[in-house]
Amino acid sequence: MKTSFFLLLLFSYSLLAQTGKIERKIYTALRTNPHPPTIDGKLNDAIWKKVAIGDGFIQSEPVERDTSSEKTYFKICYDKNNLYVLIHARDSQPEKISARLARRDEIDDSDVVGLFLDSYLDHRTAFEFSVNAAGVKRDAVFSNDEFNQDKSWEPVWEAKTTINDSGWVAEMRIPFSQLRFSGSPNQTWGLEVYRYIYRKQELDVWQFIPKEAPGFVSNFGYLKGINNIRTPKRIELLPYSVSEYHAYEKEPGNPFAPGSSFTGAGGLDGKIGLSGNLTVDFTINPDFGQVEADPSEVNLTAFETFYEEKRPFFIEGKNIFQFPLGIGDGDFARETLFYSRRIGRTPHHDPDVDEDNDEYMDFPARTSILGAAKLSGKTASGWSIGALEALTAEEKAEIDISGNRRKETVEPLTNYFVGRLQKDFHQGNTSFGGIVTATNRNINHSYLDFLNRSGYSGGIDINHQWRDKTYFFNLKTAFSHIRGHPDAILEAQTASARYFQRPDANYLTLDSSRTQLSGHGGSLGIGKQGGGHWRFAVGGVWRSPGLELNDIGFLQQADRIMEFIWVGYRIFNPVGIFRRVNINVNQWNGWNFGGEKLFVGGNINGGAQFLNYWGFHTGVNRSQGGLSLSTLRGGPALRDEGGWNNWFDIYSDSRKTWQIELGGFNHWDDDRISNAHNLRLSLYLKPGNSLNFSLNPFYSVRTNNLQYVDTYDLNGSDRYILAKLDQKTLGIVLRVNISLTPELTIQYYGQPFISAGSYTNFKRITRPRADRYEDRFHTFTGKEIFYDADCEQYAVDEDRNGSVDYQIDLPDFNFKQFRSNLVIRWEYHPGSQLYLVWSQGRTGSDSFSDFSLRRDFEDLFSIVPDNIFLLKINHWFSL
Repeated sequence: MKTSFFLLLLFSYSLLAQTGKIERKIYTALRTNPHPPTIDGKLNDAIWKKVAIGDGFIQSEPVERDTSSEKTYFKICYDKNNLYVLIHARDSQPEKISARLARRDEIDDSDVVGLFLDSYLDHRTAFEFSVNAAGVKRDAVFSNDEFNQDKSWEPVWEAKTTINDSGWVAEMRIPFSQLRFSGSPNQTWGLEVYRYIYRKQELDVWQFIPKEAPGFVSNFGYLKGINNIRTPKRIELLPYSVSEYHAYEKEPGNPFAPGSSFTGAGGLDGKIGLSGNLTVDFTINPDFGQVEADPSEVNLTAFETFYEEKRPFFIEGKNIFQFPLGIGDGDFARETLFYSRRIGRTPHHDPDVDEDNDEYMDFPARTSILGAAKLSGKTASGWSIGALEALTAEEKAEIDISGNRRKETVEPLTNYFVGRLQKDFHQGNTSFGGIVTATNRNINHSYLDFLNRSGYSGGIDINHQWRDKTYFFNLKTAFSHIRGHPDAILEAQTASARYFQRPDANYLTLDSSRTQLSGHGGSLGIGKQGGGHWRFAVGGVWRSPGLELNDIGFLQQADRIMEFIWVGYRIFNPVGIFRRVNINVNQWNGWNFGGEKLFVGGNINGGAQFLNYWGFHTGVNRSQGGLSLSTLRGGPALRDEGGWNNWFDIYSDSRKTWQIELGGFNHWDDDRISNAHNLRLSLYLKPGNSLNFSLNPFYSVRTNNLQYVDTYDLNGSDRYILAKLDQKTLGIVLRVNISLTPELTIQYYGQPFISAGSYTNFKRITRPRADRYEDRFHTFTGKEIFYDADCEQYAVDEDRNGSVDYQIDLPDFNFKQFRSNLVIRWEYHPGSQLYLVWSQGRTGSDSFSDFSLRRDFEDLFSIVPDNIFLLKINHWFSL
């Protein structure tokens, strides 16, 4: 794992509980008129001689409260429009200052200075402005008084640096229009200033915060003296224009695949400040062509894959809209009421076409977003407000039949809404809030009746901390309600999240006449997050069978109740050969709403970093046997075996020119057959101050003796067919970053991916809840199953009477994919960018199952590529 000073900040701030009151420092800024400093990274402006010095930095890492090894001071002044900051980082060995050019926000491998501003003064939210010694900026928003970092925020501000014989100097100009603050004539903001010395992995801070104190923003010092500044109008417009050339394999006879196409488009992004604290962001016909592709995968589970949001409009300010239902990082962690990837998703409906009869289709890759707007901010009285509205187009596929064309709607016109409200009390120690979401589809075609016409969800959250934030109590509740044609509600009832059709689920009712469905869920936790080395939490989560969030949220499994206990121990300061140590113990149990035990488990995990900056993480997990409600894809619950897991990660000193990380995962099932093993290697190379490489190969082998294949009907009786799956997967992720200047960068991402799976030992389920593993299924003998290579099918004759009872399509696979992006980004003017993008994709699959590295790679790169060349330019206007 690549160690960065963010991890140091995490250890310094996020697990704190004050054992004693820490003196809050106060810095008073000076107003400058009419000659503000010139932002050039030099010390020659007359105004700086009049401004008070902020000093007294103290070490937070590696040795808390130790004297800083190098001196640092800062100065702050302002005029009616801007805040000006000077930070002088003295250094007795200036030749050893790390000054690496990189893309904006990627400054971990350098000496860095910066400040955090709690301009709301809500003791929960902070805006970061940082710069490394090469002049590369980083900006981020921190929320919930924690180290929850959102680097997607990109305000328009200036920073310049110089290195000299005494160290290095950074100057910043931060427009008030980029901040959020009240209209009070006399402002008081939270303030923290820091310095990171890369070669020493040393973090020095102006306002000392003990490592044991819980909270981050609530422990800041104060910035005073900013008086009589006007709330800016804050109207910003960012129009864009994009041209795209698409080259791909020509398909003879297919009028929609001539081999190339050229398109152009335009749109507008903007911000309007309604007050000092509230902002409206909007986008019209947004384009996200410069966004990196999702990683490749072969998903053989019953559940949808969660993909991270990468589109700038949706990730900026996302902290206000977040409403995760789970706690921690377990299976429930990603379930949330708002999952922005739903907006602009791939269309739901896939029309049938018969290419054998010259029928072809032009299918849209994604749903167009006609427009979206969001209101976000925080009032002076402590109300956090968020509202998002988005409208997506009615998408149509064009179908050609021997020259005759028609259009078929594949996604209806859809409106999405999210509203979030939260109120802080007692300087952020208590908060109470809620969220509501709505999805409404304009369905005008009967073949789209499988979609919900409307889906609503909402919830409340209560957070309370006491004894200087040492202890906490969290409660989240949620409800959902969907409406639609009986086909849509039947689809929801039988989806993998619920499986109401399970024949052994006597506590559930499958009703094909339903036109609505409701459910509820939530989580509860109480624990200790600071005040010494020990931490603990106890709590639970629940999801009722009828809960459905997937119109605009993300939910994998309803019908769950789980309790958990977590205990952790932390050593923050160097001891013996270690710089820091942590260890955790977890335990959990789970049931369905019928009262049946589904799972029992626990683990021990921990990690440490040595004095030489090498480190490791490792853990071991034990799960007992339970019941799987999803293995048979709507069939009865299947008793599953327990198993052992272990994982490890070892990493080297990130300060070096090269860094290596080795990690892996192992699983052994108690059935003595099923197992999984994964090995990954990460190599990082920094040959110069403007170039870095990373190479991340990974390889996994997996055997699952009870992999689901399909369900067949035999004389009115369901046959649940499973097989032994042997799967091998290999992938390589390559990244190259070249930074010519802080404003001009080149980034390359490439991932070849190969996965092959072989199915053998076909079996059918006989007694899914039998105590003995061998009694739960019957493995077909050579007299019961036959393979027809010409048809690529297995014929099954269960009673061996010479008549085929049903046929199984060959499930073997050999999947190959290559995805890559080359992005040249130039910020030619503050806030304005030009993108030149080349994306390439190659995808192929075969029915043979053997894995051959040489052959598969040769086959992969013999596939005709799909190339996209894109030029995008936008320009920032501030009115």
